[in-house]
Amino acid sequence: MLAMCMLAVVTLKAQENMELSKKQQALVVISATEAKGDINGLKAAVNDGFEQGLTISEIKEALAQLYAYAGFPRSLNALTALQQVITERQQQGLKTEAGKDADPLPADYDAVKYGTEVQTGLFGPVNNTFAPQIDYFLKAHLFGDIFVRNNLSHIDREIVTVSAISALPGCEPQLDAHVFAAHKTGVTEEQLCQIPAVLSERVGEDVGQRCAKSVAKFFGQETTTVQTVDFSVWPKGELNPYNKYFTGNSYLTMLGESGAYNVTFEPGCRNFWHIHHGAVQVLMCVGGRGWYQEWGKEAVPMTPGTVITIPEGVKHWHGAAKDSWFQHVGYETDVQKIHSNEWLEEVSDTDYNQLP
Repeated sequence: MLAMCMLAVVTLKAQENMELSKKQQALVVISATEAKGDINGLKAAVNDGFEQGLTISEIKEALAQLYAYAGFPRSLNALTALQQVITERQQQGLKTEAGKDADPLPADYDAVKYGTEVQTGLFGPVNNTFAPQIDYFLKAHLFGDIFVRNNLSHIDREIVTVSAISALPGCEPQLDAHVFAAHKTGVTEEQLCQIPAVLSERVGEDVGQRCAKSVAKFFGQETTTVQTVDFSVWPKGELNPYNKYFTGNSYLTMLGESGAYNVTFEPGCRNFWHIHHGAVQVLMCVGGRGWYQEWGKEAVPMTPGTVITIPEGVKHWHGAAKDSWFQHVGYETDVQKIHSNEWLEEVSDTDYNQLP
């Protein structure tokens, strides 16, 4: 089971038995997109959440809880987006179940007492004497006023929290703490190891990698950092129809009617040796780290801003580094009336693995 937590290229399609329920997977995406401030992504995630059986009450509760982790501005923006989605779905006659709100609290409810019990159960005794005001806020409000609300379970609340903090660069210590708390509150090893896969597939490789590293650390695994790219800048695209000429998976996005295209390579992916007849190809790296090599010459590293002009008739290959996603924009120039690509042999593992 621990092998599932390793930092690797993982897709949900490759996983047959997800321990996370469909509703929990939807909460993962909703939480991370709110934390990122990605309103369009959040709206899509909310729509999917309704399709997977989440109620208005459950989604609203998750979005409201996250003000404590992502801030009021993003929480309020997210709640506004939820209202817009609800209106749109109701106008379209789509299902938007209201769900049950949290039960009312007894008149003698003590938020500090309850919150202290919840916090201690998750993290052990915690007393922040340096900033007693934040200690009070955590006990009385976060773990007292919020965690007592029973329209989300403590398990789902920690799944929400881990997913959201994964989308916040620089918050790794808090992410580590909440991976620990999630497991302690009842999120299973299998579920924890699957959260990064959901994040990588549906939110972003950087978010999934950040979560995977924290989960692997918790289970005592060695981790290898894989450099990611931001697909909101240059879209990942769909699986490349020319993948039969690639080692590993690549993805293709056509850039409008310009004839230019963006190719995204997963770590370790590279195309076969090939030759462009009757055209000059120009490549510009726009994300990650990769390689370009001409036959009989040393490989040339490609990082954002690197531009390679490939003469007509030159045998070459290009692709990602072993530990990085890689994106390049390409186009052809000096195109002659008769032009073609000639695909040749694979780049051998022996030669490729010698590259740093």
